[in-house]
Amino acid sequence: MELITDNLAQSLIVLGLVMLAIEIAILGFATFILFFVGVASVLAGALIYTGIIPDTLMSATLTVGILTAISAALLWKPLKSIQQQVDKKPAQSDLIGHRFLLEEDVSLNNNPYYHYSGIQWKLKSSQPISAGSMVKVTKAEVGLFYVEAVE
Repeated sequence: MELITDNLAQSLIVLGLVMLAIEIAILGFATFILFFVGVASVLAGALIYTGIIPDTLMSATLTVGILTAISAALLWKPLKSIQQQVDKKPAQSDLIGHRFLLEEDVSLNNNPYYHYSGIQWKLKSSQPISAGSMVKVTKAEVGLFYVEAVE
C-alpha cells in the first residue's frame, strides 16, 4: 500500500491505462464503466503529477469520482451512438451457391432434409422443385437452406 501512496500519480495513471485496455481490448466497449473510470484515473494522475491537486488518497478518490461523473455525462451519448451503429447487411456465407441433386420433391408444403457438412438442413423453396433436379442454395439460416432450381 505504501508503494501506491508514495507514487500516487503514477499508480493512478497505470491503473487507468489498465482499465482502458481491459474495456477496449477485452470487453470491446460493451460497457462504458471501465472506460469512464479509466479516463478519470489517468486525468487525476496527471493532475496530481502536475501539482494541481494534493497528493493524498482522499483528494485522489474525490477527483476520480468527480471526473468519472463528468466524463460519463460528456461522453455517454457520443459513445452510445457509436455503439448503436450496426451493419444491417447479412453476413456472406460460403454455403450460399452450394449445388446438389435433390433426393425428394421440395414445395411450399414439403420440406425435406439434406445432410451436408455434418448437419441436417431443412430445405425450403418458393417454387416446387422435383426430385433429381440440380439446385443451389440461395440463402442459409440456422439449420435451413433456401434453394432454387439450376437450369
